[in-house]
Amino acid sequence: MAADRPGWISVHGVTLELLERGQGRPILWLHGEDGLDPSAPFIDLLAAHGRVVAPSHPGFGHSPDANNIDSIDDLAYLYLDLLAERNLRDVIVIGSSLGGWIAAEMAVKSGERFGGLVLVAPLGIKVGDRETRDIPDIFALPPDEVTRLQYRDPARAALDPAKLSDDQLTVIARNREATALYAWEPYFHNPKLRRWLHRVSAPTLLLWGADDRFVTAAYYGAAFRAAIPGAKFETIDGAGHFPHIEEPRAFTERVRGFLPERKA
Repeated sequence: MAADRPGWISVHGVTLELLERGQGRPILWLHGEDGLDPSAPFIDLLAAHGRVVAPSHPGFGHSPDANNIDSIDDLAYLYLDLLAERNLRDVIVIGSSLGGWIAAEMAVKSGERFGGLVLVAPLGIKVGDRETRDIPDIFALPPDEVTRLQYRDPARAALDPAKLSDDQLTVIARNREATALYAWEPYFHNPKLRRWLHRVSAPTLLLWGADDRFVTAAYYGAAFRAAIPGAKFETIDGAGHFPHIEEPRAFTERVRGFLPERKA
């Protein structure tokens, strides 16, 4: 496990907590509603194949709130600015869940600096009719039920608050508040995103945990696959909604096997 801790970066006046590991081709990691865990094994595994650039979204982790950032659309433009300000090109953009939604919005707006796109059980689209709830309500359901839906092995996500530091408890609370800010209304989707996914031009891999009960591969994943021209679709056995957490080696191998050749 790497010992380095996140640092800081300013992007167009917005301060972000930023983790960087590895060397070589840039890999932008966009975390989901669970936040960024610098100790997660998949980060070091990804860093063996490039330079991982992993920000905490404004309001998540230790990143300060940003008064002018209050939507997924804002976050998409913020990270496009990050790529431009750091002059990062041929970037592999990987997003999980909420982060997958951000990555998809980025790719729709401008894929000029993308070398590839990996969407890990992304949220962000409306699949059913207005009366159908595509995504379970994480704010209304008991936490144990949310964990059961998101993890193949819920014990992997079990936390004992009595064993957590004040800082860890604060981060959990901030992550939940920030998730509500960005995804409460409309609930975890952009009503127009699905119709614009045909604009995604970067080579795209959709990765899903085979045991994801939160947004299933057969229903939600199939809708994403149908909307992105030429997208590859793969599932990872033994994993739920966060395959990079439950099966980090299998996750990294799928990403490594997908990586397009570097642009000249």
